[in-house]
Amino acid sequence: MQITPIRHPLRAAVRVPGSKSLTNRALLIASLANGTTRLVNALFSDDSRYFAKALQTLGFDVRLDEANHEMTVIGLGGKIPAKKAELFIGNAGTAARFLSAFLTLGNGEYILDGEPRMRERPIGDLVDSLTQLGAKIKPLAISDQPSSICPPVRILASGLPGGKTKIAGNVSSQFLSALLMIAPYAKSPVEIEVITELNSKPYVDMTIAIMQDFGVKIERQGYARFITQPSHFFPLSSYSIESDASAASYFFAAPAICNGTVRVENISRKSRQGDMGFLDVLRQMGCSIKEVNNFIEVTGTNSLHGVDVDMRDISDTAQTLAAIAPFASSPTRIRGIAFIRAKETDRVHAVCTELLRLGVRVEEHEDGLTIYPCGETRPATIQTYNDHRMAMAFSLIGLRAEGITIENPSCVSKTFPAFFEVLETLR
Repeated sequence: MQITPIRHPLRAAVRVPGSKSLTNRALLIASLANGTTRLVNALFSDDSRYFAKALQTLGFDVRLDEANHEMTVIGLGGKIPAKKAELFIGNAGTAARFLSAFLTLGNGEYILDGEPRMRERPIGDLVDSLTQLGAKIKPLAISDQPSSICPPVRILASGLPGGKTKIAGNVSSQFLSALLMIAPYAKSPVEIEVITELNSKPYVDMTIAIMQDFGVKIERQGYARFITQPSHFFPLSSYSIESDASAASYFFAAPAICNGTVRVENISRKSRQGDMGFLDVLRQMGCSIKEVNNFIEVTGTNSLHGVDVDMRDISDTAQTLAAIAPFASSPTRIRGIAFIRAKETDRVHAVCTELLRLGVRVEEHEDGLTIYPCGETRPATIQTYNDHRMAMAFSLIGLRAEGITIENPSCVSKTFPAFFEVLETLR
């Protein structure tokens, strides 16, 4: 797909879909609650569909109303109907982590597998932590190191005993979130100790907040220790999903590249999503931000400048910043994102490779990259590595630069199927 540049300052208003992170957390928690929960403004994408399909395969009544962006889940109070199931979750990392933990509450044998890339995405730290709590999880592929365990895995479940466990936080915060959400249904209290620096802390805060919405409180000592007592979630007649802040970041970024103003509707700075912090990065670069209760406007600047920023807590927007950086007047250094090398692709290396393809000077570091100003990019076909965020981020460059073509644009269906249609409305 070729992206046609926009030659005038932007003046547009857009809407983005519901949050993937909140949709998948709500699906899991609603399944654990005892009763019916309706999710409003739910995300319908590859990732959320894999998650919903997995729950249906396990015997849950999950009703999908895509036209109205609603999902209805009848939870069974911590019980999993199916005694045996094989689940395929594509390349949905959230589903892989959350379901691996969820299945330990069942009573039977379950196999969880995904696409080839999912078989390269480690979940060994989560498996080890669940094993400490009494779970029985076996990798189906040979692995030299426990930390390199990847799907497929077999879960031999007979309920989760509970107790004390340790978890690393420097690979994925989703490991900790998965433990927290299933911990109330263990047979005894669960105490979780985080033994490394925790990446993406706002996502853990989000998990704890949504658990509280459904009636369960967590005792915590900062981000180092979390204690959960046996409890249960309450179903909610209606639970509204916020619009996705990660998806919004591309439209927040567009006026930084093209100038003008873009309003993103149905989103607020009060959002629980950490990626709203990307607005602070844009402000540092010289953009103006207008925040109202139900929308946010970003206005570009004629003097965009580079930044030096640690993005470990907002890593899903690192590629968005990388797309803006060549148009700044000074270098941009992105730090703290070594762990995103294990995402849908090695995102650090992929971004560097594609920027170089465009003629942009870039230096790759172990924990990130440095991007230098570029007066004029070269025409190129951008390889996406089947990574939705590569496609969405680099399409932004094509709003200003000539000759940008996005290979495999359909990969955006993972989280934002209508992305390119919404992008066109900027015209």
